[in-house]
Amino acid sequence: MDLLKNIDGPADLRKLSRMQLKPLADQLRAFVLDSVSKTGGHLSSNLGTVELTIALHYVFNTPEDRIVWDVGHQTYPHKILTGRRDRMDTLRQLNGISGFPRRDESEFDTFGTAHSSTSISAALGMAMAAKTKGENRHAIAVIGDGAMTAGMAFEALNNAGVYNDINLLVILNDNDMSISPPVGALNRYLARLMSGKFYAAAKNVGKTVLPAPMLELAKRLEEHAKGMVVPATMFEEFGFNYIGPIDGHDLDSLVPTLQNLKNLKGPQFLHVVTRKGQGYKLAEADPVLYHGPGKFNPAEGIKPAAASKVTYTQVFGDWLCDMAAQDERLVGITPAMREGSGLVQFEQRFPNRYYDVGIAEQHAVTFAGGLACEGMKPVVAIYSTFLQRAYDQLIHDVALQNLDVTFALDRSGLVGADGATHAGNYDIPYLRCIPNMVIMAASDENECRQMLSTAYHYPGPASVRYPRGSGVGAAIEKELTTLPLGKGEIRREGKGIAILAFGTMVPPSLAAGEVLDATVANMRFVKPLDVELVKQLAETHEALVTVEEGAVMGGAGSAVSEALAEAGIVKPILHLGLPDKFIDHGDAGQLLAACGLDAKGIAESIRKRFGSKGEPRLVVNN
Repeated sequence: MDLLKNIDGPADLRKLSRMQLKPLADQLRAFVLDSVSKTGGHLSSNLGTVELTIALHYVFNTPEDRIVWDVGHQTYPHKILTGRRDRMDTLRQLNGISGFPRRDESEFDTFGTAHSSTSISAALGMAMAAKTKGENRHAIAVIGDGAMTAGMAFEALNNAGVYNDINLLVILNDNDMSISPPVGALNRYLARLMSGKFYAAAKNVGKTVLPAPMLELAKRLEEHAKGMVVPATMFEEFGFNYIGPIDGHDLDSLVPTLQNLKNLKGPQFLHVVTRKGQGYKLAEADPVLYHGPGKFNPAEGIKPAAASKVTYTQVFGDWLCDMAAQDERLVGITPAMREGSGLVQFEQRFPNRYYDVGIAEQHAVTFAGGLACEGMKPVVAIYSTFLQRAYDQLIHDVALQNLDVTFALDRSGLVGADGATHAGNYDIPYLRCIPNMVIMAASDENECRQMLSTAYHYPGPASVRYPRGSGVGAAIEKELTTLPLGKGEIRREGKGIAILAFGTMVPPSLAAGEVLDATVANMRFVKPLDVELVKQLAETHEALVTVEEGAVMGGAGSAVSEALAEAGIVKPILHLGLPDKFIDHGDAGQLLAACGLDAKGIAESIRKRFGSKGEPRLVVNN
């Protein structure tokens, strides 16, 4: 590691000779593998961007020249080369560095990313700002082939192509993978482009028809100007100068190509081909498995996990298959999150009813609406944080028309190591204000299954929110039973205080209720809210407390207060939930405790607000 240990920033990297870059790449790749194996995190994507990262910082004058990394889960080499090598052991941990680019973490992180397909828009904005201010600097967007499927990327290409006097470079990092295997016409187009007979013939022309004195020239043509022999592409139709494809692991191709592009004006498009997991055979063989592993031994690879509690994602996947077996109208839709959302088994069993639409959440929702119009029963499996990207479609194309679409909202609430960009904190407020929408929050695994069935049979838009990871270990009934619409239940009878808990907050609320001898209700439904239960609890208790793992502003607690106001009931009420701030990455349990949403924190907040009534000393095992 003699080269890597002496690089504290890109300025040090640019002091190296071209000959030293290859051994540096080997050292950097080894460091990434060793580091991620100890902390967990994204691996395959980062092993694939080592050479590209080196070449970019070697050629361009960063941070004066701006690099925007799309999604950003492939920026560990970038972080290591930009002064954060010694902090990689804190990756994605509380008070540690983020797994994604963050503007407040480093001046080299020019734009915060974590959701896909935003890089070209942001880089175009930076390039236009430089032009407006008369600054001579470059803006570079690095975007994957999966992220290129999103409409926003093409909106930005369409806008950028009309400006021929800006310093904008778009790099398509084509690794034939997003998180799940790539889908759609764009991927097929790229595959045809790279395997086309014209390109193959031109690439090998020196071996077949050129005289010996021209062989070296042909080799240079192949390695440094491959774009000259590729026919016109759709990217050129957008107004870009297209170059590529070139080998994204060949520094002898990358560096001179980038140096040449640096001297060109106008929108440039470089197509590089990389391999996820490059240099680590196990990740190369199974890049999906090694996309986001936990801690593991690199010499042994990832071992099958020991049997543990069923995750909510598994509950959903099993339910989807069971319901599909009963109803041939069911179709499953995912925006490029087959594994993450638990649809692998469904695709295998019902391939004709499985739709991966790519990283295109807006399209996924309206596509579901179209299916519903024709009598199908679409189930959209989507993370809470990603449904935010399709909000207009949710309102206009589904709810306004009262279409029968079920939304399975995985990763609702805090998600831990992925941090604020992936946390599902806002689905309750942003769904609650939409007419026709049903919102349910699961308190355990079996209730999640029941709620999914309830949502499926509801003749309109309905959502079920459930968290990342496993639940309390509740026994799961095989039957596909439903719950009474808009009805909660009292889980513990107490006195004085009534705790109205939603979803994941039921277990800690029950523990707090035991200490405080409080009544605890599992509200189940955010909308329609069980107003009769709210009134009953208000009439029989001195004060109410609402608890939810979601934004407290406009959340389920607000719904309770609105119901009380509508009924003309005045009652002391305390709302507990996620505060009005973005919550950083870290262990999910630690984060919930810091927000006062563990059993101890709930009890302490209630005591602080309503005073002590002689309860026993708080002793809670979380």
